[in-house]
Amino acid sequence: MNPESKVYVAGHRGLLGSAIMQRLQDEGCENLLTRTHGELDLTDARAVNAFFEAEKPEYVFLAAAKVGGILANDTYPADFLWENLAIELNVIDASHRHGVEKLLFLGSSCIYPKFAPQPMKEEYLLTGELEPTNEPYAVAKIAGIKLCQAYNVQHGADFISVMPTNLYGPGDNFDLHTSHVLPALIRKFHEAKESGEPAVTVWGTGTPRREFLHADDLADACVYLMDEYSGSEPINIGVGEDISIKELAELVREVVGYAGEIVHDTTKPDGTPRKLLDVSKLYGLGWRAKVPLSEGIERTYAWFLGSRSVEAGR
Repeated sequence: MNPESKVYVAGHRGLLGSAIMQRLQDEGCENLLTRTHGELDLTDARAVNAFFEAEKPEYVFLAAAKVGGILANDTYPADFLWENLAIELNVIDASHRHGVEKLLFLGSSCIYPKFAPQPMKEEYLLTGELEPTNEPYAVAKIAGIKLCQAYNVQHGADFISVMPTNLYGPGDNFDLHTSHVLPALIRKFHEAKESGEPAVTVWGTGTPRREFLHADDLADACVYLMDEYSGSEPINIGVGEDISIKELAELVREVVGYAGEIVHDTTKPDGTPRKLLDVSKLYGLGWRAKVPLSEGIERTYAWFLGSRSVEAGR
């Protein structure tokens, strides 16, 4: 890419999409294409093709997706499967049909088997059963990877796939019904602090281990790989270390400044026991994450407080 390249960021208002936009702007990119969901429904094949025909983007970051935590995935499995499949099919096919030079598809670490060896290497894909609580989303993401590979093989496309670990950062979703664990913990501890609640309940046993990547780091990695990597094999993006949910809850409690107790509701599901990505291929390509988890949580909490202040002032 160069500053004059026409770049389409699908999902530019989301957690990752907005970070990619900022990263591209910092690089001096002057020709960025965006559309809100109201302006362009990516599940509508005709509308997507019309957009690509009219705008003819040269590069595409496919960050648009329907995402959510365990509760959301368990409640709306059909939505997670259908919407993500439709978005991928339409954007990837339109990119081929209208001459996109390169596309980067955002997958997820949930594509790997529930009991995959740790840390998880890219070649572990499709070697075992998926975690049931997010299977529809994972199946859709696996289909996106395979679609990119198929277009590369059959049509000589340059469509790459990246598999990020658990993402967080400013602009995250803090809705307790649909959010992932880290933003949910930030909101729970903050509201408990405000109301003087003596304890905060955390789902599960607290023993599962997760890896967390700041959105700014992921955006930086995506732009880096768009410039530096071509190939059909997906690339893991992570920090190379994980933390237990119990330890994460304690860290968030410290950042928020909550003095109460943490109670674990063991009747709730834990999900996959551990999800740590092997990032040796990424390191070999010359990229490493820069934002420490404690600093990232502090920055995310500061954004959360600012967003609540804006809402209160309306």
